[in-house]
Order: sequence, then structure tokens, then C-alpha cells
Amino acid sequence: MVSTTGDVDIVEEETHFSSASAQVLISEIMVSNRDLEKMKQNINDVQKRLSNIIDVIGKI
Repeated sequence: MVSTTGDVDIVEEETHFSSASAQVLISEIMVSNRDLEKMKQNINDVQKRLSNIIDVIGKI
């Protein structure tokens, strides 16, 4: 059964959620977070390079 409360769907069903499956999910979150941080750093690096290029072009 699925019910909706605001913008959250609540699924009511019997699941077998264990400590091991929680560890797997936590690991996935940690890996995803690390990947996201790398992407953010890459974006910042590109923004800095573009800013430097624009500064150089502005001086020409």
C-alpha cells in the first residue's frame, strides 16, 4: 500500500531490513558523497580557470 503525505510517499510493506543492508546503504551514501565532492571541486577548478582566462582577455 502506498499513501502520500505532502510530497513524501510512504510505502507500507513488510521488509527484511537488517544491519548488513543498512551498512551497504551507508557505504553507497559515502561513496556517492565522495564522488559529489570530487565533482564540486572539479567545477570550482574550471570556474577559476575560466575566471583567469577572462581576466587575461580583459587585459588584452
